[in-house]
Amino acid sequence: MLIRSLSLFLLCAVAAPSLAQQTPRELNTLPGAPAPTPAPAPTAPPAPAAVVPASPADTTRRAPRALAAPPTVPDSARRRPAQAQLPPANTTRYAVGLKSGQVVRGYDVELKQPLLGRTFVLVDGQQRFELNDVRYYEDETGFYVRTTLPGRSKRESTLRRDRVGRISLYSITNQQYVNNPYGYSPFGYGRYGYGNPYGGYGGYGGYRTVRQEYFSKDNGPIEDLSIRNLQLATTDSPGAQQLLANARRYQTFTTLSYVGAGGLLLAGVLSSFSGNNSFSVSPLMYAAIPLAIVPLVIGGKQQNNIKQAILLYNRGQ
Repeated sequence: MLIRSLSLFLLCAVAAPSLAQQTPRELNTLPGAPAPTPAPAPTAPPAPAAVVPASPADTTRRAPRALAAPPTVPDSARRRPAQAQLPPANTTRYAVGLKSGQVVRGYDVELKQPLLGRTFVLVDGQQRFELNDVRYYEDETGFYVRTTLPGRSKRESTLRRDRVGRISLYSITNQQYVNNPYGYSPFGYGRYGYGNPYGGYGGYGGYRTVRQEYFSKDNGPIEDLSIRNLQLATTDSPGAQQLLANARRYQTFTTLSYVGAGGLLLAGVLSSFSGNNSFSVSPLMYAAIPLAIVPLVIGGKQQNNIKQAILLYNRGQ
C-alpha cells in the first residue's frame, strides 16, 4: 500500500510542469510568474431609468359622483326669523250668555231670522234659545250684546262690540229714511257722532244705511257716542279732555260751515230767479262751495282726536 502511494506521488510531480506549459501565457510576463490580477473595467454611469408616461386618470370610473347643488336661498329668506308656533285653536270659544246667568258654549253659533216666527240663536244646530232670553252671544262674525238703547223705547236691540276697554265701543247698522233735499246732515248719527258716513251731497232723500255708535264705561250702561258724553266719562284723564276739547272745536267749525254753505246756497238760488225772466247763476252759489268743503277737511281731524282720546283713556294715561 505504501509503495502504491509513493508511485502515485512521483507520477503527479512529473506531470505538473508539462501541464503548466500547455496553458496560454500572458504577454510581457515571465514564464512561471503568477498571472496579474486584471484591473476592473471602468463602469459606465447607470443609464437613467426610462420614464414611463403615467396613464391618464380614469375619471369615468374613479371620480366621485357630483352631487346636485342645493337650491339657492334668497337673502330675504335667510334673514327671516323662525316663525313662532301658533296657539292651539279653541274650537269651543263661541258662547251664548242667557239672562238667567247660564253660559252655553259650542262649536257653532248661528242667529236665525225666519220669515215667519221669532228670531232665535242656534247652538251646534241643536240647542235653540229665543233672542229675548239672550243677554249676549258670540259667533264667527263678532261679539253681540242685547240691550236697550239710551233715550229710546224699552225694546232691546242687538249691538256689535267693536272695541274692548274701559271705554268699549258698540255699533248698530240699520236702514233709515233720510228726508233731506241736500243729502247731508250735520246732526245725524255717524262715526263718533259726526254726520252721516254713508250720505253725500246731492239727492233727494230716501232709505240709506246708517251706522249708529254707542259706548259704555267699565261695562256700564250704553250711551250715545258723542263728544259731550265722552267728556263726562273721561273727567279723570286730562290728556283725553284736551283731545276732546279740540274735537269739539272742530265740530263747531263744521256746524258753522254747514250753516253758512246752506245760507249762501239758498240765497244764490233766490238771487238767480229774482231777476228778469232769464235764469243766471248767482255768485253766491259759487261762494257756498268753499264753505261746503271745509267739513270734509276738518271732519277727519275731529274723528282722529276722538279716537286718540279713547285710546289714551283705555291705556290709563
